Amino acid sequence: MRKLGSIWLAWALAAPAQVAILQIQVVEGEGAVHQPGSHSSRPLTVDVTDETGKPVAGAAVSFHLPEEGPGGTFASGLRTDVATTDSRGRATIHTFQANRNPGRFQIRIVASKEQARAGTVSFQYIAEPKPGSVASASTSHSKRWLVIGAAAGGGALAALLAGHASSSPTPVAPPPAPPAFNIGNPAITVVKP
Repeated sequence: MRKLGSIWLAWALAAPAQVAILQIQVVEGEGAVHQPGSHSSRPLTVDVTDETGKPVAGAAVSFHLPEEGPGGTFASGLRTDVATTDSRGRATIHTFQANRNPGRFQIRIVASKEQARAGTVSFQYIAEPKPGSVASASTSHSKRWLVIGAAAGGGALAALLAGHASSSPTPVAPPPAPPAFNIGNPAITVVKP
């Protein structure tokens, strides 16, 4: 009986401890701004640690996009994707297809290992469509016509292409500003006693 007790003690000491509490934090990709309908490969990375701050390897991390409004789909074409944390406790998703609904949305992120779970959200944005986006399609068509028509006059073609190549890229729109909150002007009334 005494030997059985020492075997149990040795097994209990050798058994890995279960993870009791998980902590999750977004470390890359927070606040990303996506162009409407664009395919983005900007990574979204989270760190998963235990209650002592030690990285947790092998945790399943699910990323959930909203069903409606601004958002999109992952590489699978679904609104949910799952990644597993590496030895550093990191999980990353790389591919996202934005829909055409501008505005802010959140990606819900849930990490789980054994009986422990943790969750957080990452806020992302889909920019407003560029005002000239419809016009640029027709302009591009017009340029093709001009290029075909100007092919006989080589110098005009070179000038057109040189002017087109020097145009600067359009900057990405910043996230929308939060709504203003205004209480109004204070009023003070003084009366005689």
